Amino acid sequence: MAHQIFVETAAFLTRLSARYSRLLAEPTAKLAGEVLDEAEKANSIYPSDEQRIRLRKAHLLEARAALMALDVRLALCYEIIMQNPQGAFTNSAGQNIPPGKAEDKLDKMAQSLGELIDRENDLLKGALDSLSRKKKA
Repeated sequence: MAHQIFVETAAFLTRLSARYSRLLAEPTAKLAGEVLDEAEKANSIYPSDEQRIRLRKAHLLEARAALMALDVRLALCYEIIMQNPQGAFTNSAGQNIPPGKAEDKLDKMAQSLGELIDRENDLLKGALDSLSRKKKA
């Protein structure tokens, strides 16, 4: 799931104009990479003892924090792109597509990312809850 969030975030960020891309793309992509990296780190640690449980939990918390920050950052990028949606897409002839069609494409991209973020959040919270139960047992 985190992998798909990273891929779709990169695709979404390519829709920013050059003026905004310089300011927003790199830090936003870094957040998506952080979600991916921290989730992978957590998943590579089998919680067999107290130290590994703590370490896995720390990575899960970092992944979730980065995910929540990414969600906010992507919402800001969406607002900026929607100021000139037709500039975000071109047809095969290199011409901008009509604003309504561009808005529909952006909405679909944002919807897909939002759903992925929600599912990843649920997975991270579930893993954290599972660790809490394991710690008590």
